[in-house]
Amino acid sequence: MRSTRRLLALATAALAVSATLGAAPAAGAEPPPSDWDRMLAQQPLVRAADVIQAEVLRGADRGFAGIVLEEDHVDLWWKGSVPAGIRAAVAKAEAEAPVEIEPARYSNAELRAAAKVIDARRGPAVHAIKLPADGSGLVLGTTSAAATHALTSAVDVPVRTVVEEPLAPVSRRDDAPPWKGGATIVLGNAACTSGFSVRNGANQRFLLTAGHCGDPGVRVTDPTGEYIGNAGAKHGDHDIMLIPTPNVVNRQYVGGGDSNSTVSVNGWGDVYVGEYLCQSGVTSAGATGGPVCNIKVLFFYADREDLVEGEQMNGQQAARPGDSGGPVYGPAAGGGVIAKGTVTRVAGARIGFQDFRTASRDFGVYIPL
Repeated sequence: MRSTRRLLALATAALAVSATLGAAPAAGAEPPPSDWDRMLAQQPLVRAADVIQAEVLRGADRGFAGIVLEEDHVDLWWKGSVPAGIRAAVAKAEAEAPVEIEPARYSNAELRAAAKVIDARRGPAVHAIKLPADGSGLVLGTTSAAATHALTSAVDVPVRTVVEEPLAPVSRRDDAPPWKGGATIVLGNAACTSGFSVRNGANQRFLLTAGHCGDPGVRVTDPTGEYIGNAGAKHGDHDIMLIPTPNVVNRQYVGGGDSNSTVSVNGWGDVYVGEYLCQSGVTSAGATGGPVCNIKVLFFYADREDLVEGEQMNGQQAARPGDSGGPVYGPAAGGGVIAKGTVTRVAGARIGFQDFRTASRDFGVYIPL
């Protein structure tokens, strides 16, 4: 289904952003959009995708392949006939932005089943199994194309091999209670970044960070030695961990390495292929003077790590040692930011992070509005 409507909502949003920022273009020229402008302009697309995603998560996922945020519309990739509930969700979503339903060759469930076969047989040369959101097949990240020949014939779906550097773990100077996201935390001998302040159903409070930063029970402090708590529940495969600590606040740092600039974190949201995000790890903040933005989501992984892969589109280093666990986020509709995930891996301009929905599913945590 191809929509012929233009994206008035996006144009209106972009104009509103320019007015809010007081942007003054040079005579006869349009200024290039900033990274933050780009993310704000995507918000109608994100809202439309959220409507469809909610229906998929309610169980209407048979045939679902993926959702992609394109420049001026949302692509919903679907295998076979589209159920009435999904069509109704698409109609509702188009109040936010145009949606096009595209035919997928394979569903997400079919590709994940094939990925399990490969995951059980792969050797160390294959470091990632990725899911293109268009349902076209699988993508294997590997250090040796020769090592994938047997794997590509083991399943009945197309498998593309990409020889690339594997994403590797990336292990504000002096935060104080109430503890915030984007600050340096020290776990034994490891320095990482706090992610988000979260709560569970019992109203217990935690800091969310990367699992590889430490083991449950390790003492966690700020760089000056001020006690935060002891590391708690950890999901090693998903590389996320909770630090129980009662004195936290829904804010995160967004400035440079020594900046005290913070913004409110107003809830959490799903992540979509094509979405642009920022990350605010401590080391990168010190190196660049602020967050790393213009990170475009490319793939969801279909292996035990279940990570999300993005790429910094200017070719800049996407993350650095010490950024692990730091906030990955986008703009919130009413101001501030919305949590999207936590930093786990990096390879140059490519970044791996764990999406917040996985943390919510694993630990039952959320970010109160």
